[in-house]
Amino acid sequence: MIDELLPEPVVAVETYGNDGAAEAALYPQERAVVARAVPKRRREFAVVRACARRAMEKLGVPARPVLPGERGAPRWPEGLTGSMTHCDGYGAAALVRTADLASLGIDAEPHAPLPDGLLEAIALPEEARRVARLAERHPTVHWDRLLFSAKESVYKAWFPLTGVWLDFAEADIDLRPAPGTPHTGTLRARLLVAGPVLGGHRLDCFEGRWTVGGRHVATAVTVPHP
Repeated sequence: MIDELLPEPVVAVETYGNDGAAEAALYPQERAVVARAVPKRRREFAVVRACARRAMEKLGVPARPVLPGERGAPRWPEGLTGSMTHCDGYGAAALVRTADLASLGIDAEPHAPLPDGLLEAIALPEEARRVARLAERHPTVHWDRLLFSAKESVYKAWFPLTGVWLDFAEADIDLRPAPGTPHTGTLRARLLVAGPVLGGHRLDCFEGRWTVGGRHVATAVTVPHP
């Protein structure tokens, strides 16, 4: 699901269900991070790291621990950047060499409506209006959940480039269905605060793709070098 949203230099590994062996395969440093966590948190933590290590191997990089850094962002081996995501019954990791992409963010969510009141908390007024129009035209898609996922992917791509928080209200996201289908498309996130500077150019938007498949929605944002 994630793989189809990402350009060729990116390696993505995903898994469905809970891999019982993943927790046993954690490095001691990783195990210490979640030693006091509830079982569900430990399983999710382990599953996405198992995906990340398989992605490292595909890139020809020796597998190693993936420890959380500032604000929980994963600390990748030098020369790599990436993103991880997990939700009920699904986990994925995507990695790429920093020579090929400046940053990326992925997110997966259950394909279900957001809890009451959450859309109003995360959406700008114009975003909420666009989501309502999309829901009228294509009621089989939970557009509120898709918007939430896109916000998460945008943040995951933003943070490694800036090291600062990006609030839900600081990016205006436009979800665009592909012609002929409401179940896949593109997204454009207009940054409402000063964006990161890459190669002497300040970015004012991020772009990505999304898909709806079965029980999940997924989004991916990639930031190319200028």
